[in-house]
Amino acid sequence: MSCNILAIDTSTEACSVGLLFNGQISENLVISQRDHTKHILPMIDKILRQSDCSLAQLDAIAFGQGPGSFTGVRIGIGVAQGLALGINCPLIGVSNLMALAQGAYRKTAAKHVISAIDARMSEVYLGVYQYLDNGNWQAMIDECVIKPGEVANKLSHSQLINPVIAGTGWQTYSTMLDNVKDSYHYLPEAQDMVVIAEKHFKEGHITAVEEVQATYLRNEVTWKKLPGK
Repeated sequence: MSCNILAIDTSTEACSVGLLFNGQISENLVISQRDHTKHILPMIDKILRQSDCSLAQLDAIAFGQGPGSFTGVRIGIGVAQGLALGINCPLIGVSNLMALAQGAYRKTAAKHVISAIDARMSEVYLGVYQYLDNGNWQAMIDECVIKPGEVANKLSHSQLINPVIAGTGWQTYSTMLDNVKDSYHYLPEAQDMVVIAEKHFKEGHITAVEEVQATYLRNEVTWKKLPGK
């Protein structure tokens, strides 16, 4: 069963839109420290027009649910909710840390990935994933926010085989682990979120617009508001 999915991510410096349409994946991406609100809607319009796809043809809309910039996560969720309300379709939240793992796999084929996003305040958001034979990713630890100096101990019991690292956390804190291979994949991308979202959609892991939750990790903050509420 084929499905058409739009993915939106504004959670980091990478503002990206991915589209799975008629079995083909395309992506628009810009790197910007801010102005995601200015870029995202024109990017969505462009990718739909390039693929000759209308919003009404979408089966679901995926979004980067974090962790990442608090403001960036909110922007992405707000846009996804607004579009989904307009066409009455479900949403699919995708972890930014898992999207990094998918991107690292796309580039290196590594089946164990350690994702870390710079969380500022001398901390990183950390996730560790194993690629399974069915194409899903299994989290090997609970995603967390952690001091760089505690990462090695956190992962000391993880059964990792030739892992690669991904994410901005490794650029900022390059000595968190010794003897690991760099995937040279630093920012989550919507094209990778689309791949994960397709698996979620086919397995029935979808979310109603009003039930959307962000993942902040820090201080257990959650956010469910609809646009304008």
